[in-house]
Amino acid sequence: MDLSDNSGTLAWTILPVTTVDYDEIVHVWTEAGLSVRRRGRDTREAFAHQLAAFPGLYLKAVVGDRMVGVVFGTHDQRKGWINRVAVLPPYRRKGVAAALVRSCDRAIRAQGIGIVAALVEEENTASATLFAKLGYQADVPVTYFRKLDHPDV
Repeated sequence: MDLSDNSGTLAWTILPVTTVDYDEIVHVWTEAGLSVRRRGRDTREAFAHQLAAFPGLYLKAVVGDRMVGVVFGTHDQRKGWINRVAVLPPYRRKGVAAALVRSCDRAIRAQGIGIVAALVEEENTASATLFAKLGYQADVPVTYFRKLDHPDV
């Protein structure tokens, strides 16, 4: 799927992620300021397992042969989740994140999932703005509880 911004100056392609993309994904996350837990949930092995569980829902945006953004989609058979949206700083505010989220949303819905959601941390105003602009509503007040096996999970 080829897409470009409104001015036509930037063209990118949205493609499924493969296990070969692991190092580039970690680079995009790091450059975008996302936390990376390479000894926990973000190990190469954990990534491969997650990718196998959700084929076609882990997507990347590429310009030429360079990965410039990623998004991960998951679901529990009734609700889909959009996770880990990240775009390299020079490619932000050009529509790349919106294209990734829309593509991921479509891929989740194509699997028969009727609800697609995202959790956005309060201080992440850029992501909150993006999801609101794309029609997602922040109308479900939630308190998030978690129990970690260890700090890197």
